[in-house]
Amino acid sequence: MVLLPMGKWYLNSFKQHITINMQSDYAKQGKTAAIIAYITLIGTIIAFFMNNDKNNLFASFHIRQALGINISFYILGALVSVFDSWPISSAFYIFIFVLWVFGLITAIREEQKTTPLLGPLFQEWFRFIK
Repeated sequence: MVLLPMGKWYLNSFKQHITINMQSDYAKQGKTAAIIAYITLIGTIIAFFMNNDKNNLFASFHIRQALGINISFYILGALVSVFDSWPISSAFYIFIFVLWVFGLITAIREEQKTTPLLGPLFQEWFRFIK
C-alpha cells in the first residue's frame, strides 16, 4: 500500500467516501418504490409488490411509513368525523398532510427518517414488511 503525504487521513476519508456511495446506491435502487409508496394506499400496495422480490431495506422503510400514514388517515378520519367540527377537521388534515410531505421528501432525498410522532410506531407495527 502506498501512503500519500496525507497518510491515514486520506485513507480513512476514502473509506468513508466509498461507504457513503454504497449506501447511496442502495437507496437509489429502492427510491422508486419508496416514492410510489406515498401515492395513496394503492401506491403503497404497488410499492409493496415492487419490493417483494428485491427486499430493499430503504424501500421497506418507506413502505412501512407510508402504510402507517395511510392507515392513520382512515382511522383518525373516522374519529374526527364524529366531532363534525371545521377546526378539528382542519387540524387533522394539516397533521396528515405534514406527515405525508415529510415522508415523501425524505424518500426523494434518499433519507431514512421516521415521520414525527408516529414514525417509530409504524416501523414497529409493520415489521412484517421486509
